[in-house]
Amino acid sequence: MLAVLADVVVTNLHRRFTGVSATVQALVPWQRHQQELVVWDWGQLGLGGEIGFWSLLRWGWSRPHRGRWRIWHARRDIEILIGLLLRSLLRQPWRVVFTSAAPKPPGWWLGQLIRRCDAVIATSPRSAAFLEHCDAVIFHGVDCQLFHPPADRQAALAEVGLAGKQVIASFGRIRPSKGTDLFVEALIQLLPHHSGWMGVVTGLCQRRDQPFLDSLKQRIVAAGLEQRIWFVGDLESTEIRRWYQRTSICVAASRREGFGLTPLEAMASGCVPVTSTAGAWPWIIHHDFGCAINMGQPAALFACLDALMGDAVRLDQMASAAKSKAVAAHSIEHEADCIHQVYSQIMRSN
Repeated sequence: MLAVLADVVVTNLHRRFTGVSATVQALVPWQRHQQELVVWDWGQLGLGGEIGFWSLLRWGWSRPHRGRWRIWHARRDIEILIGLLLRSLLRQPWRVVFTSAAPKPPGWWLGQLIRRCDAVIATSPRSAAFLEHCDAVIFHGVDCQLFHPPADRQAALAEVGLAGKQVIASFGRIRPSKGTDLFVEALIQLLPHHSGWMGVVTGLCQRRDQPFLDSLKQRIVAAGLEQRIWFVGDLESTEIRRWYQRTSICVAASRREGFGLTPLEAMASGCVPVTSTAGAWPWIIHHDFGCAINMGQPAALFACLDALMGDAVRLDQMASAAKSKAVAAHSIEHEADCIHQVYSQIMRSN
């Protein structure tokens, strides 16, 4: 009897849209170029090919199409737990793969679950260093078909009344851990010396961080820069991509980060990334196309930005190099290929 269940199940067992959800949403269409897979999805990502628990119970004992095992790809503790139950309690032919992006050691419970996984992927060497074992380090990738430079940056800027200007921007949540205050402080010091530049801050500010945002706006008003530093809010994905296309320098000043995808999205869009040394950035950012700076040294951040904002020729050269690097080394196709290699090895294992 032929199996009706795909050989790979990717899980997204969370109702809210999180960073993990975004990873699954971006990767699954590219993974399907390699092989058939289905998704157990509580978050309504709209990927198609969804499957439910009763279908897993009904068809989970059927023979895989290729090899001895099916792949259960988990990114959360509950997802690992269910995969282990299907594998070890119900004796279905699963092998559990876990991807970890955490920049810290797992807690006791998660650590126990990870030990029982058949393969562990880390998204950076930093994450891998906190794991007892790691079978592969696979960086997140960026969809270079969605994120790309504009055909005409000045036309993109004119859409929002910024024709003739250049934009330095920050993308992501507005909160202390993201270093939004470091970015704003840099703008307050730099913009008076660079008349052709505008600062833009995108992203959601949750209610608990509203006092933090209010204090930033007060500092901007006190500096007389409220017309030159814009907070554009929590935007739809298409408009976020358009702001990347309007941006010349993307600053990611996070104090801590799991991985941190925004610099890669910026690079693919033809922006120069300036980052902290959080997340995976020290292994991605190179001085040929960007800067990775210890955020404990604000003077270094100001000096880097000041030099870039004052040198249009160098900025254009670095932007072109950033785009080329994103396509060559950090595409989502490359990420999907590396994950597929892990799957293939496990499917053929004893």
